[in-house]
Amino acid sequence: MQDFTSNLQRILLFGLLFILIFLGYDILKYFIVPVLWACIIAYMTWPMYKRILRMFGSNRPTLSASVMITLVVLVVGIPLTFAIFILQHEGRNLYFDLQRQLSSGHLSVPDFIRELPIIGKEVSRTVREINADPTSLSQTIGLWIQGHLNYGKFVLNEITKNLVKLGFAVMSLFFFYRDGQTILEQVSKALQMLIGPRIHHYLDTISETTRAVVYGVGLTAVAQSFLAGVSYFVAGVPNPMVLTIATFLMALIPFGPPVAYGAVSLWLFSQGQTVEAIGVMAWGVCIVSTADNVIRPLVISGATKIPFLLIMFGGLASFGLVGLFIGPVILAILLAIWREWLHETTESGILMPDATMAYDIEETDPKKPD
Repeated sequence: MQDFTSNLQRILLFGLLFILIFLGYDILKYFIVPVLWACIIAYMTWPMYKRILRMFGSNRPTLSASVMITLVVLVVGIPLTFAIFILQHEGRNLYFDLQRQLSSGHLSVPDFIRELPIIGKEVSRTVREINADPTSLSQTIGLWIQGHLNYGKFVLNEITKNLVKLGFAVMSLFFFYRDGQTILEQVSKALQMLIGPRIHHYLDTISETTRAVVYGVGLTAVAQSFLAGVSYFVAGVPNPMVLTIATFLMALIPFGPPVAYGAVSLWLFSQGQTVEAIGVMAWGVCIVSTADNVIRPLVISGATKIPFLLIMFGGLASFGLVGLFIGPVILAILLAIWREWLHETTESGILMPDATMAYDIEETDPKKPD
């Protein structure tokens, strides 16, 4: 009877724990992505935080975390604010320029667009209709805006939600700095109770993969945007700094830089600057894309042993932009578990093939520690 009561209590305890975990997930599911971003930033900037903590004293973690948060906000916020200001300024100039062209009835279409198959004729016909009666376009735009006011409210709500998520990410980052060591120890202890001592190997895998992916994606994006920006500046493209920032953002996703420098090359070609257009395209193909093909696969694939494109597209499809970093970590842990299972199966005497299609299974000496 006593054993039955003990088992019943254990079942009820696990049931209550499951319900609490489910309710906690339902409450925090909208903030999972901000917390993941905070985890990545905290991990990558942890050495800098440790220096600040030593500077102010280990007994003042709150002050050290506040200083670190301020530095992160300044490093990220100032360039972002500068980029938004430049984009707003250039967007306003583009709007006024289009407005002047519409008012004068001289809206023009570049030759390369006019000569495109199928869509070229349609674009030219639409522009001719606009030039024939510019006021009708203004009325049409006004009616369209009135009919899409609800969409504007939706966009405003989304902006508000994203600002709330940003604030939650900053707040989470503060606590990760201040209590990160304690949180890591508690999580490690809890996982060790559930999984066993092998959890330390999984945590090492997470650490190595996160570092490799962040450095691989980040350094590649910086290198590609810098190289592309050099070509924009030499070619005399208007606002090369804005285009460089746009190229950096595009470089965070696979095949983004070719879209960026390809668009700039097409614009130069439409303006009659054929030599500059060919130069930007040739520089992009031979230099910018080469940096992507050299840096990113070496840094990322060497740490995960998983096909690079599978990592990037799978992570993007599942988690959005943060999936660029989370996808490789999840698949790397899965691969580590798979390898352990293969080694355990081999050691238990079950016949296994010498190699798989993805990689060779290395025999490990049971006398040697992993």
